[in-house]
Amino acid sequence: MPLDNLREFLREIDRLGELVRVTHPVRARLEVAEIADRCMKSPGGGPALVFEHVLLDDGRRSPHPVAINLYGSMRRMCLALGVDDLDAVGGRISEMLNLKVPEGLLGKLALLPRLAEMGKFPPRVKGGRPPCQEVILRGDAVNLDEIPFLTTWPGDGGRYITLPMVITTDPSRGIRNVGMYRIQVLGRDTLAMHWQRHKVGAAHWREMAARGERMPVVVALGGDPASIYSATAPLPPTIDEFLFAGFLRREPVELTRAVTCALEVPAQAELVLEGYIDPSEPLVLEGPFGDHTGFYSLADYYPKVHLTALTARRDPIYPATLVGRPPMEDYYLGHATERIFLPLLKLTVPEIVDYHMPAAGIFHNLVFVSIDKQFPGQAYKVMNALWGQGLMSLAKVLVIVDKQVNVRDPDEAWWAALNNIDPERDVRFTMGPVDVLDHASRGFTYGSKMGIDGTRKWKEEGFTREWPDVITMDPETRRRVDEMWPALGITLTGASGAHRS
Repeated sequence: MPLDNLREFLREIDRLGELVRVTHPVRARLEVAEIADRCMKSPGGGPALVFEHVLLDDGRRSPHPVAINLYGSMRRMCLALGVDDLDAVGGRISEMLNLKVPEGLLGKLALLPRLAEMGKFPPRVKGGRPPCQEVILRGDAVNLDEIPFLTTWPGDGGRYITLPMVITTDPSRGIRNVGMYRIQVLGRDTLAMHWQRHKVGAAHWREMAARGERMPVVVALGGDPASIYSATAPLPPTIDEFLFAGFLRREPVELTRAVTCALEVPAQAELVLEGYIDPSEPLVLEGPFGDHTGFYSLADYYPKVHLTALTARRDPIYPATLVGRPPMEDYYLGHATERIFLPLLKLTVPEIVDYHMPAAGIFHNLVFVSIDKQFPGQAYKVMNALWGQGLMSLAKVLVIVDKQVNVRDPDEAWWAALNNIDPERDVRFTMGPVDVLDHASRGFTYGSKMGIDGTRKWKEEGFTREWPDVITMDPETRRRVDEMWPALGITLTGASGAHRS
């Protein structure tokens, strides 16, 4: 059965032995973040944490515990999505994409349920009073100072919401979007919404601002773990994230109507902030913020959100995350996206065998890609194709290697690529959009990218010398040594074995 809310997720994490409840008093300002950072940078991602005695900025004890690093291990990421292996979700997508229409009427009818799997778990609206509306505060009763929002780094512009589901609707087509953006808390009932220009929520806001219409916005905190993950997924604008979460869960997500606007919110959320953006108001200064790049992103101007209501469970748990110099919790969320969306990437670039975004590359700075090379120049064809794929267009460095290279091992990928390149011949530069957070780019959201062809070179590509073989031990010798190994008295603390490329 899928996990329906944050509490069930925490209970299962505890059952796995990966949860630590911290009862010692800890400040929401900086101390929670420092403790979480040390855990996230420990081997395997460290434990999930629930801080039960959190001190607010004025020294009072918060009535709400803080949960952090919930997704910060491979095991917990799999638990969140209800799988034993993250590739299993990609496998379900592959099955749908690779279906061949069978002969005969009965065969075609049998195929229909599989074709419809992505859409057979649409979100459903729950009647009655849902858990997320056990407490309802409106207007002047809304007071964000009672919630233990974190200040995560010393140079941050203030307290931040870091693990939200931000719900908006396309004003033209009525399609819902659920995104995850950082949000600065400005006061008792106001927020600064940092949605970057490439994000869907920002596109909704630009369109409504052009119309001069108020934009309803809802920020949901907590809920089922698949929905929280889905807010981070790079889905096309036409795909509702709650529909995708239903596909992941194999069960619909329960929603309920917000109390002050027409948007629908997760019925099992811990806290829900309802509000609006007025296009006639000037933008407000947001930031600085210690970001996932490991550097502070500078202050800039973003829309101001006015809250009209705060709804909650009677005893809500505040979920948060922390970003900063990798590795952090967001690596595991990003790794899930990498595995889940590989089949869709192969649909448009079929020669791709695998790809990997290592933690140090903070997703958009470095992508290793292995391909089944069939013709000269194919590595450059793949580079250009990837730079035309949604958010992959922001990738700063693409490294293309041959199919036998294990790109999930950065040491092996670099070993293969660096051995196979002549830098002048095999490196290409191009211009295009770059990530908003790239402080090194020559312009805001615009700069250069680099592609490295680390594949074996062909004669048609101008390589006329003899290409050497990779060093490997013969199988018979390896077999004999495997048999005698227990008798040798040698204990190895790390993995061993030859490179495969």
